[in-house]
Amino acid sequence: MIAAPAATTIAMPTVRGRLTADAPLAPLVWFKAGGNAQWLFEPADADDLAAFLRDLDPAVSVMGLGLGSNMIVRDGGVPGVVVRLGKAFAKVDRVDATTLCCGGGASGILVSSSARDAGIGGIEFLRSIPGTVGGFVRMNGGAYGREVKDILVECEVVLRSGERKTLALADLGYTYRHSDLPEGAIVVSATFRGQPADPDAIQREMDRIAAEREASQPLRSKTGGSTFKNPPGHKAWALVDAAGCRGLRRGDAQVSEKHCNFLLNLGEATSADIEGLGEEVREKVKAHSGIALEWEIQRVGTAG
Repeated sequence: MIAAPAATTIAMPTVRGRLTADAPLAPLVWFKAGGNAQWLFEPADADDLAAFLRDLDPAVSVMGLGLGSNMIVRDGGVPGVVVRLGKAFAKVDRVDATTLCCGGGASGILVSSSARDAGIGGIEFLRSIPGTVGGFVRMNGGAYGREVKDILVECEVVLRSGERKTLALADLGYTYRHSDLPEGAIVVSATFRGQPADPDAIQREMDRIAAEREASQPLRSKTGGSTFKNPPGHKAWALVDAAGCRGLRRGDAQVSEKHCNFLLNLGEATSADIEGLGEEVREKVKAHSGIALEWEIQRVGTAG
């Protein structure tokens, strides 16, 4: 039995969006495992979010949730408030010949497809990132030789205080899969810039990326995307494979045999099974190669 935090211990501000106590998060994350959010808030718009955070007790923690594709929600659930941006934040608008303004809840597929339709190249790689703008702006998401830092002009965030602020690329302190985005800040929009390109050529590149991902990654499984960061000069999957971890299991959690940097939920794995398997892999890689793998997947909440 997964315990949920006691929702009644927090007084909530009035909202126009949807506010749910003890909300199950397992259906919202790719692993389909984990506990409940003490509160789940789906704001009506950025003003609703700003007012909510302004009026919320400053001691209450706040976490953003996108598509849940790169996250382990621990079995004890997530205390405080989880913010999930819905359809109101999933819009993509063309600003000029090479620039798009994208809502924080827009998916990588929507952004890359909108760029194609507008004849904007250089954004195709977002087709391969299974998340939302808010998530990959925070994590400097990347694939196929490009990262968000290569296309980001600026982003608008709502700070934990409720203040709305525009941050330029230089403000984010981007490094590999990391940004200096303030704790509790929610990305509500981002502006991306590419270059003029032929829509047919963009589509061919998107098709190539999609086919390569389908061939090499377990996309049709309950998974969480790339588990570990690539250490300098190495590929995480190769280190995991060399340490003998391909196919390694803990309960219903398994290291993918198709791509060793993916963990799978084969059926009824708990988040403790999945995270524990990841830690076992880290130990085996460290013992074999001397390299300490760093988690790329976010692990949030409390143990069950």
